[in-house]
Amino acid sequence: MTSEDIRLHHETLGDPGDPALLLIMGLGAQLIDWPQEFCEQLAARGFHVIRFDNRDAGLSTRRPEWGVPDLPAILAGDRTTVPYLLADLAADAAGLLGTLGIERAHVAGASLGGMVAQQLTIDHPDRVLSLCSIMSMTGDLTVGRPTPEAAAVLGRPPAPDREAAIANSVASSRIIGSPGFPAAEEELLRRAAAKYDRAYHPLGTLRQYAAVLASPDRTAALHGVKVPTVVIHGEDDPLIGVSGGRATAAAVPGAELIVIPGMGHDLPREVWPRIVEAIAANAGRAHGDHRS
Repeated sequence: MTSEDIRLHHETLGDPGDPALLLIMGLGAQLIDWPQEFCEQLAARGFHVIRFDNRDAGLSTRRPEWGVPDLPAILAGDRTTVPYLLADLAADAAGLLGTLGIERAHVAGASLGGMVAQQLTIDHPDRVLSLCSIMSMTGDLTVGRPTPEAAAVLGRPPAPDREAAIANSVASSRIIGSPGFPAAEEELLRRAAAKYDRAYHPLGTLRQYAAVLASPDRTAALHGVKVPTVVIHGEDDPLIGVSGGRATAAAVPGAELIVIPGMGHDLPREVWPRIVEAIAANAGRAHGDHRS
């Protein structure tokens, strides 16, 4: 819960006595987009894992009065239809930690979640022990540009029914996913069905995208980040090009950059060990030890 009475649906995994690791998911994504087995691997490395639905996604707060953002107008500089910014999503995350009685946490975010994790570190530095930004960017719109095919995925209209929504999701995953680690068709279908059946809310995705477009460039503010930071990016990411990750790492003093060949804009099982190890090693720098 936050000062706006935003309620964030969340789940935890691991020993509550271990250091907290807050996982923040991306645009229109839900907490189940952090795979259960991936979270179990993080818990096995000594983290109390917290995953949650951002506002306007999954089972968290959504409000009719937030309206429908006018994306062309926003891009032209008129932000009157923007209902909230990335800073508000970051405040939500800080509020969740407060509600759970967690003073400070390690934070990892993917895509939009990486942007929120960066903003959380900037706005609420007392809440963050370490930062991991995955397949994300700084807010400088000259970096991390999508391919035309990937950009078209963002502009796809909402599906009229469950079958079409699942088909669209699978097709989108094929476009933005990892060319070096292609997912099996049945796995993509399973994920798409699970997400649709849990919560299908395309208007929330549109409003979150408006928040991305309307939020300021974080590059200058990232220069002031003092916590250990690791930036992970797929070399073959078509949705947020690898230049977005390179710019993020360049902006944060002392940040480590890990570029993974064959990885696109997803979390393929084959790269989980490398990501888990990177998060644990980065957290160890904050604790003066190594998560094991």
